[in-house]
Amino acid sequence: MREPTSDAEEFTVDELASRANMTVRNVRAYASRGLIDPPRLEGRTGYYNLSHLQRLQLIRQLLDRGFTLAAVEDAIVKSPTTAPGHALELMTLLGHTGDDDPSVLMSPDDLAALANVQHADPLIDALAELGLVERVDETTLRILDPQVVRPGAAAVALGLAPETVINAVPILREHLRAIADHLVKQVSDEIVQPFVDQGLPEHDWPRVFGAVEELLPIASQVILALFRSELQESIEIEVGDKLQQMGESGPEGTASAS
Repeated sequence: MREPTSDAEEFTVDELASRANMTVRNVRAYASRGLIDPPRLEGRTGYYNLSHLQRLQLIRQLLDRGFTLAAVEDAIVKSPTTAPGHALELMTLLGHTGDDDPSVLMSPDDLAALANVQHADPLIDALAELGLVERVDETTLRILDPQVVRPGAAAVALGLAPETVINAVPILREHLRAIADHLVKQVSDEIVQPFVDQGLPEHDWPRVFGAVEELLPIASQVILALFRSELQESIEIEVGDKLQQMGESGPEGTASAS
């Protein structure tokens, strides 16, 4: 892992490309399109600094998120005073999901014990397909999302079939992703975009960061509270239906006499 880059540090185009995880050809192409400022020249050698690196990192993140190069170019040209460091921090904040590396190591036997199953291999294979675990070697698993795997294994231990728990993950992901996309878009449209339209005033960055930092956890709490409420109502309806069915049936499971 590289040491943090200081504001005063400078690097050649090769060093800049390496730090930005790009090819030198791409760096030169972005420079020719005016996406990064010209380097400081010393003889025939150009020297780049932290601002250049942050701008390239911002470009790469935007491209990775599906923006076209034309859209990235348009945004940067329209806001030439944008501080790339601030923009990267804001994008990271909007896309933040928790710890940078929440994974833990566990043996297959420990996972089997957690789920109270005899053989964990089918469960491990299914979890691996969902991107929740990966095999390090024959005796070690890397649990990529412990906050999903551990509760899921506990649900299996309580009596749910492993297939039931596994099949719930894509359903939850689909609906929660739609909710997350909606909420983040609203935050972006109603808080970030007006700030962009005002020309990204430097004095207003703390307010924008503070609002985003507070709103996203609040949204998570609201989603959890609503889910609990809906879950409780669903349980009451399901249990009520079962009790009604028991009341309509005799001890042998046949309909009671009127």
